[in-house]
Amino acid sequence: MEQVLELKNIHYAYHNLEGETPALSDISFALGKGEFVAIVGPSGCGKSTLLSLIAGLLVPEKGLIKINGKYLRESTTNVGYMLQHDELFEWRTVYNNVILGLEVQHMLTARTKEKAHELLDFYGLRQFERARPSELSGGMRQRAALIRTLVLDPDLLLLDEPFSALDYQTRLTVGDDIGQIIRREEKAALLVTHDLSEAISLADRVIVLSGRPAAIKQTIPLIFDLEEDTPLARRNAPEFKTYFNLIWKELNTDE
Repeated sequence: MEQVLELKNIHYAYHNLEGETPALSDISFALGKGEFVAIVGPSGCGKSTLLSLIAGLLVPEKGLIKINGKYLRESTTNVGYMLQHDELFEWRTVYNNVILGLEVQHMLTARTKEKAHELLDFYGLRQFERARPSELSGGMRQRAALIRTLVLDPDLLLLDEPFSALDYQTRLTVGDDIGQIIRREEKAALLVTHDLSEAISLADRVIVLSGRPAAIKQTIPLIFDLEEDTPLARRNAPEFKTYFNLIWKELNTDE
């Protein structure tokens, strides 16, 4: 499998006047093209810090990060970052929100404009192109946010609890929808979530982190015997409960 992301022996700590707070300790893993990996761990253990390091918003104190074989500081690979909230601007139409990243990165051309229209059409938002974000449901807003990310053609998607602001029913539907979109687009994706069910329904494997400073306790591959492997189908599969109990036990076992 073609490797998109590699982390090797990553360490990071926060510093203030009162001293040092270790956040991450010796984190190493890789992510292949088209692979979906979920990261779970105790609240405050450093999951979002890890995404910030991969996005280049923070710099590790030790270790290396490579994207498509190049050190992060040298890489020109597009990395998409989807946050907990959709961050759509009410004063822009849905279409103009979708092309915002293209404008910022000076990538707005006739071809990329057409791609934006095509993605909106394919994922059921074409008729809402001229609507304002407030006219969309929560699920539709998240879909628009994902399209805004995908139109930049990133090789790697970082997902920081992107469904946490949605109600439970919408969260299930949108998680299924967006999970299938990411697989269809064959993107490498890294999801941070507190929701074990979400992790199991979406990912190819789950990385379980310890409490702060976060270290990798276990990596659990997820294999389902399904004719059609979708997030919603996984939730009804017999393997689902087994994986849930295994990950829950790992999270709640002291080393």
